[in-house]
Amino acid sequence: MKKLLLAAVMLLGVAFTAQAQEERNALGLRLGDNDGFGGEVSYQRYLSSGNRLELDLGWRDSERYDAVKLTGLYQWVWNIEGGFNWYAGVGGGLGTWEFDDDDVPPGFDDDDDSGTFVFLAGNIGIEYNFDIPLQLSLDFRPEVYFGDDFRDDDFGPDIALGIRYKF
Repeated sequence: MKKLLLAAVMLLGVAFTAQAQEERNALGLRLGDNDGFGGEVSYQRYLSSGNRLELDLGWRDSERYDAVKLTGLYQWVWNIEGGFNWYAGVGGGLGTWEFDDDDVPPGFDDDDDSGTFVFLAGNIGIEYNFDIPLQLSLDFRPEVYFGDDFRDDDFGPDIALGIRYKF
């Protein structure tokens, strides 16, 4: 009986260890410059070997302009070779912005302004997964905005470098 119990405990330990070493999440930073959102906290969750979700939270806090943006993407991932992958995805998001122009130079209107916006996004990029739990990526994310005059042209191209810890 003791041998059976010991074997069962060892088998469970091996199963949990094997599952714990499978990296299904990544958390880090995505650094670009789209509409003043210089940095985003980025989280990826693998759904299978070829699909994942990515959530990014970006913010900007400056003297006159504050904004928050949440992006969600569904991505397809294809292996190139070894740790190199390329990926493409679609998604969207929402955000809020506020402009405070109390100390503006002459010629600017002095009305504070704020609003919300939604957007659709595409995504294409390349990444490298190191043997250690580190991932580097470079991607392009075009965004089309709707609502509240967030941008004059309603289009924002975003190129960014990502660095994430995989767990």
